[in-house]
Amino acid sequence: MVKFWDASAVVELVASESRITVVEDVLVVDPAMAVWWGTPIECRSALARRHRQGQLSVHDIGVAQRAVDAYLGRAQEIGPTLNVRDRALRLVDVHELRATAALQLAAALAWARERPAGVGFVCLDRRLRAAAGREGFDLLPNELALARRAPPAPMIPIFVSDDPAFAERTDEHLTGFGSR
Repeated sequence: MVKFWDASAVVELVASESRITVVEDVLVVDPAMAVWWGTPIECRSALARRHRQGQLSVHDIGVAQRAVDAYLGRAQEIGPTLNVRDRALRLVDVHELRATAALQLAAALAWARERPAGVGFVCLDRRLRAAAGREGFDLLPNELALARRAPPAPMIPIFVSDDPAFAERTDEHLTGFGSR
């Protein structure tokens, strides 16, 4: 059965920091996707942001974008209709959602013909997942799979100085981080 895919899940498929993602299991079971008309823009924005932050090289962003294009090229797309806009207006009133997330959820509701019970909604965005669940969608991946998702490694600042006093002060501050 076709599932609705949010941009966060599509980006996870193509640009995850881990080799195996939690959304791949969903895709293996059913490769058919439905997406909102704006999903390609959201995916491009997320990939560009990761590139600016140094997480993706120029080569990696090209590979990831081609993968997004391939996935979305096969997906059923829900267009930017007045019906979707009107649903999104209701959703921002009742859920803590940004405009683009409300449009994603509105498109999913339109696609599900306002009957989301039993319909899969693939999403990793916390607020959008919560709203989709409250609207009645079956959330994927399930909470257990998300709990097993590896958290990002903590960032520990590294300071370089020739000053011995600076090095001594830095060692004292980093003691809690296992530097000794």
